[in-house]
Amino acid sequence: MHVLPAGQDAHHDHQRVNGQHPASPASVPLCCWHPLSSAPSSGLHPAAAGNTAGLGGLAKCRGNRSPGSMEVQCQRSAAFDCTPQPAACCPDWMAGLPDALPLSRLSIPGTHDSLSLFGGQRLRCQSWSLEAQLVAGIRFLDVRCKLARGELHVYHLCTFQRASLRGVLRRTLRFLRAHPSEAVLMRIKEELPIFSQPGFAARLHRCLLEEGQSCMWCREEVPTLGQVRGKIVVLEALAREVLGIPYEQLSISDAWNVLSLERKWARARRHLERAASGDPATMHLTFCSGNGLFTCPEEVARFVNPRCYQHLRRRGRQPVRWGVVIMDFPGAGLLQLIVESNSPQTSGPITAAPGTPPVPSRHPRGRGDGRHRQHSSTRCSRRCPSGRTLLPASHLRRKTSAPSRAKASS
Repeated sequence: MHVLPAGQDAHHDHQRVNGQHPASPASVPLCCWHPLSSAPSSGLHPAAAGNTAGLGGLAKCRGNRSPGSMEVQCQRSAAFDCTPQPAACCPDWMAGLPDALPLSRLSIPGTHDSLSLFGGQRLRCQSWSLEAQLVAGIRFLDVRCKLARGELHVYHLCTFQRASLRGVLRRTLRFLRAHPSEAVLMRIKEELPIFSQPGFAARLHRCLLEEGQSCMWCREEVPTLGQVRGKIVVLEALAREVLGIPYEQLSISDAWNVLSLERKWARARRHLERAASGDPATMHLTFCSGNGLFTCPEEVARFVNPRCYQHLRRRGRQPVRWGVVIMDFPGAGLLQLIVESNSPQTSGPITAAPGTPPVPSRHPRGRGDGRHRQHSSTRCSRRCPSGRTLLPASHLRRKTSAPSRAKASS
């Protein structure tokens, strides 16, 4: 069993991931927003965006390129990015949104298995460090833990990810102290619960109390943005204790076992549309990620992310509630579309690091299935800074008792 003290998290995050170092906060470019141009934006640096074509602003890996440059080209596009340095930079995108907005009415970019940097192609789901994800605009983190020797350590299946939950909480709160306008949703899940440790819930409760520093939202109701700026909003799935928003009672599409890439994307697309047109008091989480016997997280992301990019881009000039969109290896353009859908009148494109090349996507074969769950939370009017109502206002009270579950059709 690999067990490290919590203080060693930062050290291990700077170790090599598949031969490369994950980006550190110092290496991430500063946030720089500029007005939307009349042409659709790819979310990439202008020098790179001019060469894009196809799904998600993808460039074709053709022409007189050296093998080395072609390898870089195939690692990044507007929709997909498996490089250690994100092209997106947007650490304060929530600052312009009204305090009265419930989180259920926001479009929020997130990552699946957010700390899964190690384990090879079959297990690796991300290429950016935790700090780099937050600076790029990610505001939903998926953290999987196991209880080992009295501490909660981050795992993907049986592979230790060289981090502890305490370290993840400390690093996230450090980011929030530097960017107090932001809020971070964090799903904390016991990995492989078939072999559940009896003390997991108690240890999680203690960890949240000791590390929270009054900066954790551990209540059952869905808060407004103003209530949780500078805080971590916990989503939990424990059977007997309420340590946060009950994860299993939200509207979730997580077709993680991918047997068909086409069916995987079809399910994700339907749930995105359900989020856009459904009850704004219901919190929706759509997983665009997946794995399977005949595929891997990177291949699923190369197929699904560009399609998600194009789907969101069709309504890119409109305020749309997409809910929480959870991805593996997201690209700058995809993050931009999710962020801008909250209030496109007042936001601009996420900038890209100069010289970041766009890349083509493969279309591998694979498979998918999934389940959806639904739960209602608080409602209130949502207005952009100009005063225009983006979603209908209503006056319903939040019921804290256990709600009835309704399965959404897939």
